[in-house]
Parts: sequence; C-alpha cells; structure tokens
Amino acid sequence: MGKGFFNVPIAVNEPVKSYAPGSPERQEVLDAYKAMYNSKIDVPLYINGEDVSTGNTRTMSPPHDHQHIVGEYHLAEQKHVEEAIATALEARKTWSQLPWEHRAGIFLKAAELIAGPYRAKINAATMIAQSKTIHQAEIDAACEFIDFLRFNVQFMTDIYAEQPESTSDAWNRIEYRPLEGFTYAVTPFNFTAISGNLPACMALMGNVVVWKPSDSQIFSAKIIMDVFKEAGVPDGVINVVFGDPVMITNTILAHQDFSGLHFTGSTFIFKELWKQIGENIHTYKTYPRIVGETGGKDFIIAHKSANPKQVATAISRGAFEFQGQKCSAASRAYIPKGIWNDVRDFVLEDIASFKMGSPEDMGNFITAVIHEGSFDKLAKYIDQAKTDSDAEIIAGGGYDKSKGYFIEPTVIVTTNPKYTTMETELFGPVITIYVYEDDAYSETLKLVDDTSEYALTGAVIARERYAIDEATKALQNSAGNFYINDKPTGAVVGQQPFGGARASGTNDKAGSAQNLLRWVSPRMIKETFVTPTDYRYPFLG
Repeated sequence: MGKGFFNVPIAVNEPVKSYAPGSPERQEVLDAYKAMYNSKIDVPLYINGEDVSTGNTRTMSPPHDHQHIVGEYHLAEQKHVEEAIATALEARKTWSQLPWEHRAGIFLKAAELIAGPYRAKINAATMIAQSKTIHQAEIDAACEFIDFLRFNVQFMTDIYAEQPESTSDAWNRIEYRPLEGFTYAVTPFNFTAISGNLPACMALMGNVVVWKPSDSQIFSAKIIMDVFKEAGVPDGVINVVFGDPVMITNTILAHQDFSGLHFTGSTFIFKELWKQIGENIHTYKTYPRIVGETGGKDFIIAHKSANPKQVATAISRGAFEFQGQKCSAASRAYIPKGIWNDVRDFVLEDIASFKMGSPEDMGNFITAVIHEGSFDKLAKYIDQAKTDSDAEIIAGGGYDKSKGYFIEPTVIVTTNPKYTTMETELFGPVITIYVYEDDAYSETLKLVDDTSEYALTGAVIARERYAIDEATKALQNSAGNFYINDKPTGAVVGQQPFGGARASGTNDKAGSAQNLLRWVSPRMIKETFVTPTDYRYPFLG
C-alpha cells in the first residue's frame, strides 16, 4: 500500500511472531494465560463510557475445560439497549463532526497498543475464550486485528482523496458523510479480529455503534474494549451490550434511527435479520445498509496433475486448524482416483501426528470446539456416517466432552457426491472426501459448483495450467475467495479481501475499501464561482 496522511507507511502487515520454544513471546503469553485463567473477571455492559452492572449474570468457561469458570458477564435489559441507542445518537453529534485525522489517530493508536502492551493479553484471552492455539490466536487477535485497524485508515484516506473533476467555473467535491443514525454490529465467536473490526471500521468512518458480541467470545471482547478505551474512543461512540439476542435485536431494528447492520454469523440468522429489516422499512429515516458474511461449505478440488503431498497438507491445515471453525475451513474435497491413495496416506500420517488438548500446551495442534451445542451437532453427523452405507470414516470419529468439547479430526470418505456432510455446514474438524475418476474433472467441477448453496472460499490444486484455467472459469460463482495451489483459508488483510456470495453473504470484502464505502453516504457539493444572473441561453438569440 501507499503512504498514510502523515507520509509514513500505514498499511503494512504486522509480522507474525513464532512463539518457538525458548522465545520471550512464548513465555510472555503463557504468563498472561495463567494469570487470566486463574483470576475471575467481571464483564459489565459498556454504555456511554460507563461500566454498567445489571446483577443478572452468566459465567464464562473455556471450551477445553468447561467446568472451570474464568469470569462472568452481565445481561442487558431492554432499557439498557435503549440507553445505548440514545447515547450513541447523542455522541454522533460530535463524533461525526470530528476531523477524520483524529478518528484515524485513535484507531492507529489501538493498533499499536495491540502490537505492543496488549499483545500477550489479547492472545491469551483468545486462547482461553475460543480455545485457539497460540499460532491461531496470534494470526487472529494480534496480526489480523492490527492489520484491519491500520489498513482501514489507509483505505479511508484513499476514499477521501477520491474526488470529482472541477473546472475554472465550479469546484466539485464529495463529502463522505457517516450514515444518519446509528449502526448495529453483530459479531461471531471464531475471530477476535472480526469482532473488533466490525464496530471499529464503522466508527472510523464517523458512525456510532451498538455492538453485540457472541456470548462465546465475551472474555476476549472485554480486552478489545479495554484497548478502544485506552486508545481514546470517546464515550458513546461504541456501546457494548450482552444478553438475549432476540430482545436486543428487536429493540434496535424497531428504532427509526437504525441505519446499518454489520453482521458475521449464521446464514439463517442473517436472512431473518434481513427479513425483519424489510418488514420495518417504513419505520426508518433512511434505507439501512446491510452487510453480512455468513456460512460456507468450502471446497478443495485436486486435479490428477496435483502433487499429493501438497493436496494432503492443504486438507490437514485447511480442515483442521482451529478445529475447522474458520468460516473458510475446508469442509469438502474432491480427489482424483489416480492420486487418492497417496493423498489418503499423507493425510492419515498427518492426523496421527496431531496432539489434542488445552492450548496452554503449545505442542497441541487441535483443541476444543466452541460449546456443547456445536459438539452435539458434530457428534450426531459423525455417528450417522458410522452407520450409512455410502460413507466411511477413515480417520477420527471419536469425541469426548467430559472435560472439554473435544472432537477428533475426522475424515469421511463417501461414494455419494451429494452425501449430507458434502452439503451441510458443520463448522468443526470434519471433512468429507469424494473420490472421482481421473477423466471426470470437468464433470466434477460442475458438481462442486452445484452441490452447495454457499460460495465463500474454495481451492484448486493442480500443476497443469489448463486445468487451473478450467477450474477458475467453471467455479467463477462458487467462491468469493478462490485459491490456486493453496488451502482455502488464511486471507490476509490488504492482500486477499474476504467475503463470499450466494448464501455466504453480501461479499462486501472485509479488509478493503469496498467495505468502508458501505458505511458512508456521499454528499456531492458544487460551488459555482461566478453565479449567472440571466436565465437566457445564446440559442434564444
């Protein structure tokens, strides 16, 4: 990227720390993990710059040790949501008028706080709250979040610099106004960076926000708000509420000043919210912006020319990192018969070497899935595969929730390309593989495109360039992020803007200027220097 507004590089990707044995960062994050794990924190609502305790609380526990309590959070009543809306609208009067350089300064400071004094703390919180390994926490809660904050400032400066042509007679300019009213951020459990970015990017553009994090991510969301407060986000600009999602959403979407939804979560819930906004459309002062990134049934298709070891590594990493709970995780794969035996053996070798347990033990590659509901759903599909005649489990298939919600990395091989786990989003460490005839590549590409309602991410692995070209064309609408000779996960801010279409969302590309443009309402201003004083044109004579 280019230089920022004060002529130094802003949009530079944060380097990933190794956390190798003996490294200082490894010990620092372990110390933070132990301190946070053994001290119970209280997480109040955050409204108008004040901590709000309601006395109605729920406990928080790590997914890998669900009997251990690390704290509690307070649940909002309707009056608290209404107060959050009112204070946001009041804060808008000054925040929307603040020169953009000052908004930029706040979020650049937030990036530096995460890069420095808060790095170990936000990583440790993510390890505890979401059962991420240190590597997964580092590339999420630290690096990606920092990248979002820095790159968004760069994108904002680029947007503001985009101006129409003027003449000697008139000066034309565009004012990129924030939306009129307040916005609503609904964030998921799986990425701390997404949870922070959704409210932050709207606030950066001058909007005010009511933010509802996932109940399963509140422990690390607390650190995000600590960072925002220390960075200087003014009172009322970002307000945080927890509790009954139906009550919170109904209260927000019924308000006349609701102006935008920024959502990451399930496809079903997003469609219901869209429907609800449509039913309330006559209530609003302005047409609300609706931006969502939702489900996926992400694929890998290998060509017969592919290197089997590369295919196997894409499966092992793409399907099982963070227990398959990335929106982009590989969930279905199509492997040609000619290389299948080698791919299978390499995958089985990888899985046999995986260690599973608490993220505190940094030798573990696999930890727990997020909660009991997810565990039970995955166990049901695994058990079904054990009995179905058109499916075979060749790795994993075990599960245990006595201490944590642990699901073994599971590989299902099916003879039915429309088998249920080839089509259903599972969001866990389960991948289903269909083995196709070597000469059926073109037909299989059509199968990949037709099988799923989703279109988030996908990958083709091949050495033959004609095969890559054919896949790129045949799968044009199958994935918003398409990877050639790589796994379908790991989008980097500023390099691979992220989002999908079909049932996977509005494809507004988080980590790009496209997303920020959704949170402004441009005003065209024309200033005429010499104003006409006669209506007559020359043609009138």
